[in-house]
Amino acid sequence: MPIIRYRKPRTRFERARRAMRILLGFSALALGAAMLVLPGPGLLVIAGGLAILATEYAWARRYLNKFKEEGEKLGSIFFHWKKKEK
Repeated sequence: MPIIRYRKPRTRFERARRAMRILLGFSALALGAAMLVLPGPGLLVIAGGLAILATEYAWARRYLNKFKEEGEKLGSIFFHWKKKEK
């Protein structure tokens, strides 16, 4: 996996946009965690939150990739899907 360097936001707008992405991502993670015990699509919301946070954090990108790999495994077991070859 290539190393992605973080570039410090230069303007107020970029800092505000980054803060909103982080806030939205963590809110989606919390909402998805709540939906695991409440009615709602918890796993989909968690995946969405990780996708938002993956734009800012490497740890979220790693978890999102694990999430995708496990989803492909489950899909191949239950629906006989085949993994796409690159």
